[in-house]
Amino acid sequence: MNPSDPTQHLLAAARERDAADPLRHFRSGFSIPRHTDGSDTLYFTGNSLGLLHQASEAALGEVMQAWKERGVEGHFTGERPWTRYHELLREGLAELTGAEPGEVIAMNTLTVNLHLGMVSFYRPEGRRTRIVIEKQAFPSDRYAVESQIRFHGLDPDECLVELESADGRRLLDETDIEDYLERSGDTVALVLWPGVQYATGQVFDLPRIAAASRAAGARVGFDLAHAIGNVPVALGESDCDFAAWCTYKYLNAGPGAIAGMYVNKRYDRRTDLPRFNGWFGNDLATRFRMAPEFDPAPGVEAWVLSTPPTLAIAPLLGSLQVFAEAGLDRLRAKSLDMTGWLAAAIQRELDDVLEIITPLEDDRRGCQLSLRVRAGRDAGRALFECLEHSGALPDWREPDVIRVAPVPLYNRYEDCARLVALIRTWADRKN
Repeated sequence: MNPSDPTQHLLAAARERDAADPLRHFRSGFSIPRHTDGSDTLYFTGNSLGLLHQASEAALGEVMQAWKERGVEGHFTGERPWTRYHELLREGLAELTGAEPGEVIAMNTLTVNLHLGMVSFYRPEGRRTRIVIEKQAFPSDRYAVESQIRFHGLDPDECLVELESADGRRLLDETDIEDYLERSGDTVALVLWPGVQYATGQVFDLPRIAAASRAAGARVGFDLAHAIGNVPVALGESDCDFAAWCTYKYLNAGPGAIAGMYVNKRYDRRTDLPRFNGWFGNDLATRFRMAPEFDPAPGVEAWVLSTPPTLAIAPLLGSLQVFAEAGLDRLRAKSLDMTGWLAAAIQRELDDVLEIITPLEDDRRGCQLSLRVRAGRDAGRALFECLEHSGALPDWREPDVIRVAPVPLYNRYEDCARLVALIRTWADRKN
């Protein structure tokens, strides 16, 4: 994977930046997949599945050893009893989401948590029956929303609103949301919006969207799947009603890892709020009385249904320790610089080949750059397959998007330079 001559200068510049990177040592803690020639792959799919860190592996091993040695007593004994194991995540998740510890919890999976949020916060009544989402939302979000509307006996054709830009652009501005809510807000029961749009990589201003939703009298929830661990999130500032996220992308908690949920503290112990209850959502002080009456736990923990899966929580605990050591501010600074550096290199060296869909302003992008090959979908697919064959791992999203995510915890500037070189070589050979 030697860079071609036209991009040789990029490699030298990248190595200088890597040498000066204060976070460079974190890469050695991650397991980088190997290419067939034995070299490290150019791994750019942390926006789909993050990599394994030694801290996660160690945390999981600790739980396995406790299970092996103590059996059921592991729930109540040892340095980290499993009955309260999930509480170890509160501070880290609160830091990443801009929330208070009692407002965040690790539980279930993302779509399950979206459903649980909508059970409580999508309450259609009178004219207020609509749920507003973005056009081309991640399919699982759309499926969940559509099924919630049907669950209430309503018609998605009438109650599901999929906003798109008025001028047909790929990117949807916050003003498009505000304009719709000003016109039709009295028909909206819930706005469900992503922190980062999965296909374009666009970052949204969540406090601004939440304010517009509240002004219209609607509840608001956020899907943070592509935002948490990637960009600053300010749930407390936004004052939204609920949020949910997965942890297997930027949080590196493993395939199908446990997800997270936020519920605003104003709903603490609200017994009038519709909610699906389960034993572990009962207050710990009365949980083991096995009483028939449900006594909700304080904060978001009241939404927990079942015993937290300790084996699934452990890798996330290890990952959050890494985030705490690296520091969110430093990770964001490197992310902005490295992704911006890659974007500038693409514009300079590959403008004839690629279009960058993702906004390039600092406050409108995270780690991900979404790219289109100007020659069309077939050429884009050919480039994607060439990159895979050459030891680079971006990912593909239909109909024609190649997503590249330089993750600051383990990607290097050199990875970015080599990616540009591979694409330039492909384009030159194709011509």
